[in-house]
Amino acid sequence: TNLPIFKMKESRVRRRYSDFEWLRAELERESKVVVPPLPGKALARQLPFRGDDGIFDDSFIEERRQALEQFLNKVAGHPLAQNERCLHMFLQDESVDKNYTPSKIRQA
Repeated sequence: TNLPIFKMKESRVRRRYSDFEWLRAELERESKVVVPPLPGKALARQLPFRGDDGIFDDSFIEERRQALEQFLNKVAGHPLAQNERCLHMFLQDESVDKNYTPSKIRQA
């Protein structure tokens, strides 16, 4: 990113769908941001006896990745969400501390 509020210009982290659910819930609870919905759960893909690899199917994984990236781009582009510590932690910290203390990020 080139947004000055983020301390790192690039970061790479691994997140599970449940981490995205946590982020969305935190943003709804802590900010005045209207948070976009996440892509739906993949419950049907978890059923047995399917003709594909279910949640491990490459095309499904790529569709889910793109939808989650769109979600993040919308959230990270919102000026109020950019100040939330949970978003910074989600995008830049190695792990998500779900017991963190909510706060606002201040620009230096």
